[in-house]
Amino acid sequence: MVEINATLVAQVINFLILVVILTKVAYKPLMKILEERRAAIEGSIASAQKEREEAEAMKAEYKAQLAQARAEAQAIVAKAERTAKESRDAILADAKREQARMLASAREEIALEKQRALAELRREVVTLSTLAASKVLAENLDAQKNSALVERFIDELDKDGSGGLPC
Repeated sequence: MVEINATLVAQVINFLILVVILTKVAYKPLMKILEERRAAIEGSIASAQKEREEAEAMKAEYKAQLAQARAEAQAIVAKAERTAKESRDAILADAKREQARMLASAREEIALEKQRALAELRREVVTLSTLAASKVLAENLDAQKNSALVERFIDELDKDGSGGLPC
């Protein structure tokens, strides 16, 4: 067992004095420092959490801005494509109208040339027929009566369709 003697009592008293001194001098300042350290760590954690939330908010904002920029870019591209298609369609429509106009003009010109050629051919036929008829008949009719006679004859052939001329 433990023997209680003066040394033990002195050691216990020394220990208690040391505990009181350490409590006043070391424990309270140490606990104060530990509390300040704990508060600083909690503040750092809270600050880091706040900064993380702000970073996430900024990231979300940047993503939204990027999505908006992409949407605007797509809208611009779509508008450009639509404008290009409208321009192409307008150019094609103008080209078709011009083609139709040129075709109609060419047809009119061809019809006029055909009429001129037929009129020229008719005059030639009248002249040749008049010459042939005057030699055959050996009559001396004047040229005006001969032409009128042949023209009447050709007109009758054209009405009957037996003349063989496409006019």
